[in-house]
Amino acid sequence: MKRVIACLLILTIACSISLSSAQAAIYPEIPTVGKVDQSDEKVVVIVTAVGEVDDVLKQVATTFPSSKVRKTFKRALNGFSIELLESEVKMLQELNEVERVDKVVEYKANLDGSVPFIGTDNIRGRLDPNGEHLTGKGIKVAVIDTGIDYTHPDLKNNYKGGYDVVDYDRDPMETVVSQGPPTLHGTHVAGIIAANGQVKGVAPEADIYAYRALGPGGQGTTEQVIEAIEKAIEDGVDVLNLSLGNTVNGPDWPTSVALDKAVEEGIVAVTSNGNSGPNMWTVGSPGTSTKAISVGASAPPIKTPFVTIPGLDKEVTLYPIGGTLPWNLKRDFELVEVGHGLKEEWEDVDASGKMVLIKRGMIPFSEKARYALENGAKAVLIYNNLPGSFVGAVEQGVKLPVVSISKEDGEWLLEQLEESKDRQFARTIYRNEEDFIAPFSSRGPVTQTWEVKPDLVAPGVSIDSTVPKGYLGLNGTSMSAPHVAGAAALVKQAHPDWNPDQVKAALMNTAKKLMNEDGEPYYPYEQGAGRLQVDKAIDATTLAYPGAITFGKWTKDDPREKREVTFTIENHDKKTRTYNVKPPFELPDGLQWDVPFATTIKPGKKKEVTVKLDLFPAVLAEGIHHGDIVIEGGKDPISIPYVFFIEEPDYPRAMAFNFGHGDRPGEYRYELYLPGGAEEMGIALYDPDTFQFVKFLDFKEDVGRGMVGKEWDNLDLPDGNYKALIFAKKDGKEDTIESTITIGASLPEEKQSEN
Repeated sequence: MKRVIACLLILTIACSISLSSAQAAIYPEIPTVGKVDQSDEKVVVIVTAVGEVDDVLKQVATTFPSSKVRKTFKRALNGFSIELLESEVKMLQELNEVERVDKVVEYKANLDGSVPFIGTDNIRGRLDPNGEHLTGKGIKVAVIDTGIDYTHPDLKNNYKGGYDVVDYDRDPMETVVSQGPPTLHGTHVAGIIAANGQVKGVAPEADIYAYRALGPGGQGTTEQVIEAIEKAIEDGVDVLNLSLGNTVNGPDWPTSVALDKAVEEGIVAVTSNGNSGPNMWTVGSPGTSTKAISVGASAPPIKTPFVTIPGLDKEVTLYPIGGTLPWNLKRDFELVEVGHGLKEEWEDVDASGKMVLIKRGMIPFSEKARYALENGAKAVLIYNNLPGSFVGAVEQGVKLPVVSISKEDGEWLLEQLEESKDRQFARTIYRNEEDFIAPFSSRGPVTQTWEVKPDLVAPGVSIDSTVPKGYLGLNGTSMSAPHVAGAAALVKQAHPDWNPDQVKAALMNTAKKLMNEDGEPYYPYEQGAGRLQVDKAIDATTLAYPGAITFGKWTKDDPREKREVTFTIENHDKKTRTYNVKPPFELPDGLQWDVPFATTIKPGKKKEVTVKLDLFPAVLAEGIHHGDIVIEGGKDPISIPYVFFIEEPDYPRAMAFNFGHGDRPGEYRYELYLPGGAEEMGIALYDPDTFQFVKFLDFKEDVGRGMVGKEWDNLDLPDGNYKALIFAKKDGKEDTIESTITIGASLPEEKQSEN
């Protein structure tokens, strides 16, 4: 039987959160431990090779005769996937012919108002160089996802082929019930790009090529995603969309490298940034790809509902859960609390005609909603069981308004219920909003490279699109990325000679800077260059790239130093242009810019311009510094966001912890990503009631950057819930993650929209 240590990415939000100092204080000091034996279980890894792949395969076959090569990659990645013993992985890493080794992980699949909002209505009458209307006609767009329903009336004329790397055939249909948990994600994504029926996508006449890399339940692995990328390259697509991802903030993760390779092949690669916001460092691969266009989520014009308690000032923001009815309550409703919404908890609550407050966890959203409907509830508020808000979906649908709210807001409502001596009522108010960054949208920067991500943002809140046998509204950066993929198709049609760097520059250079509720610009690591404006991208006559830059990091002990970045400025206008590069006017002590006074460029020509940053790190404040460099002289100014760090950035030393059942009864496994490696890392178990130390699940020293994990045949622990404290130490900083893990019978996983 195939044995794979794989990351259950859908659970990341539910089980991965840094402890506050107050929380950490309740745990005893972590005991000293010795070495933990490595497992001899088989694992599947992705190998990035040095030199010719075939030569490396011969060496590997000789060194590891019991191993099994699964797939070879020669275009999207110079390497292969292989199954071998976990104890052999270290030896494999030490081969001279091997550049790096990464364990296979799993990926999860993260218009009427949004498509015109990004400027498509302004270009529908425009013609490309061949005299065709700008509709994406002739542009091949690959959708690497859960497959698509190519029989959908809005998509059937756009569908031109593809491949299924899950079942290995040329039928990339969405998973249907008879095959396992059904999917709809890829069809929704494809509709945003190119639906041409009741729903109109961004590029309604583009050719859609579907590659099913995520199977039942929207699950897929690293090797399936890379294989799909290779298939798309072989098919000669122009644009590639990956609305999927994991929580690994690493620039050299194999899927990120594969997207970089696709761009080098001349393909415009677009990927979602992730749904793990709003904190910094939450972007995940392949959103960490340097050359791809990573997209965060903003809001199109929407009527946002808020819930409040009459007489109180606080307003609770509601986030729609996909597959449920819109929230359009017109009057006050009594509010009642129903715990986790378990079947037995409804017996003691009169929910008929009332708004119910339910805590996330224990059972899927669909069951909570179904029980609420059966008990006559009018509407459902599901509050998070971890800090912050979340994105959710009920894939089978339920005819009841169901929304998510943050943990903090849920607990505030619960407090009002507990303090009230009479019945408590909730009132819905509505406010027209647009162009705010969705709280769930993952933020950058990228670890190690310190690059700005996302590159830009696009609508990803309440996006209606196609699904098998109908239409559905969903939230997520999965919905944002296809807006940009469709826009890239339009730009390619209008400018067929432009390469991926030029298309990316046009989209970023013309983006609209968004402001937060305080009237201040969002940070570069929140919005990148800004919100997509496809009409302006098509009309761009000046291009400057890269569209965002990083000057890296310094320490306080570093001497005064200059670092430089080179821009390429292209003049696509019909007349000569003179460009001026203007750094921020207000500068802190210890910082000075050196830029050229003026650069004159003739029509159809380009020049490289060097910008130097002169720093004296000792006098600058620790942390992230950011701003915009403005290039003037074209029809419109171009704003280039930048970042740099003083001292070691405060990125999490541990992230993406997942624990779950193995492939056979009684087996368990975990995974943890260390973005900078660790001098020490471990997993300590505690009794959830007394916080008494139980045992170490694992402990390692001097661990390199990347994913670590382990499998057990038998944990030798009584069944029940345990508090796990995951810790990692690096460069004088220790981060901890608190998680509740279950030994014994597993609880159903919650379904939620990824990316």
